[in-house]
Amino acid sequence: MRHVSSNMKYAVGIVLFIIMCLSITIGILHAQESSSSSSSSSSNNDLENKIREYEKKLGDLRQQKNTLASQIQEMDTQIFIKTLTIQKTEQKITETEREINTLTSRIDSLDTSLTNLSKLLIQRVVKGYKERTFSFFDLLLNSENMSNLINSVKYQKTTQNNNQRLLVQVQEAKTNYEEQKIIRETKKKELDQLILTLDNQKNELKTQQAQKQKLLTDTRNDEATYQRLLSQAQMQLSSFKTFVQTSGGDSIIGANEFGNGSDGAYYSQRDARWANQAIGYSSESILRVGCLLTSISMYAKKNGQNITPSDFASDPSHFWANTAWMNYPWPSVAGKTMVNINNIDEELNNGNYVIVGIAYSSCAGKSGGDHYVLLTKKDGDTYTMHDPIHGPDIKFSSHYSIICSSATYK
Repeated sequence: MRHVSSNMKYAVGIVLFIIMCLSITIGILHAQESSSSSSSSSSNNDLENKIREYEKKLGDLRQQKNTLASQIQEMDTQIFIKTLTIQKTEQKITETEREINTLTSRIDSLDTSLTNLSKLLIQRVVKGYKERTFSFFDLLLNSENMSNLINSVKYQKTTQNNNQRLLVQVQEAKTNYEEQKIIRETKKKELDQLILTLDNQKNELKTQQAQKQKLLTDTRNDEATYQRLLSQAQMQLSSFKTFVQTSGGDSIIGANEFGNGSDGAYYSQRDARWANQAIGYSSESILRVGCLLTSISMYAKKNGQNITPSDFASDPSHFWANTAWMNYPWPSVAGKTMVNINNIDEELNNGNYVIVGIAYSSCAGKSGGDHYVLLTKKDGDTYTMHDPIHGPDIKFSSHYSIICSSATYK
């Protein structure tokens, strides 16, 4: 009987020891994660405060007189904000990698503990089948005295309780193990997305730096040249806005209300999905001045590059300085480069769409036109067009008669 009691004491001790180790391990891992998270949070808050500070500065700069010096200062501020944003993303990547490593350690520890608990549980079950259960009458006969009887009953009860407790611990460890694996997989997906975001942000930074250099090159760092180019940009954008107002196209329509056109390539600058979206770093909207970028987006889609006006407007490198004026030559699309042309019919007969600038009355003093549309084919003595204002597959002559400029991509 003393041998049985000794075995029970040993088993109880082993169970309690494993349970205690499992609890301590999880506690340590949680403490490490909490400490790391606190440090990362403080650093991220510092970066967020700096970003907010310089975004306010950027807003103040935009209220100043538009000079070359103020434009350069604005670009420098944008570059600095982007640099801070990159640092924030890099910190988030480091934090996420640390969380994944912590989760991996936790999973490994839980796996080991689960294995040990499962083995012990199996041993206890096997032992329970091998050893007969002592009845109270057996204990009474085999006990030397009352004290020995009480101890025997107590140890049997303790063994049963701890076997049940061990079973619960095995189930909890298994559940925790599966939960931690799911969390780790989620974190891995977050990490992949953060890496993509970082790559995009670095590309955006390069674009901003290139824009600044282009501005200095275009203006030769000369204020008079900057003001001349700025005036040209403002005149062109003003023509676009006037056209939209006078043509009755200044209202927003529902998403894809005009459909995709016969070729599936039509977009409207009035589409609710992007009509109010600002272009580049400017405050101008696609609805008011987005006819050219919408026409280019349609050409790109027809030729296999599935970009929307929203996508095009989101890239500041397409526009001059911090305006909505398209850089010239226009940005390449669908692996092709913009070229000015004289023979519209020849291009259309060859199946190549043509972007034309039109005017209501005269092309005099117009750099390209008051509005841009995409010609899709020759139709008798006129053309069929996708008009960013009025809709797809419309006869050109039903709205316009004067073409000021024509270009395509090759």
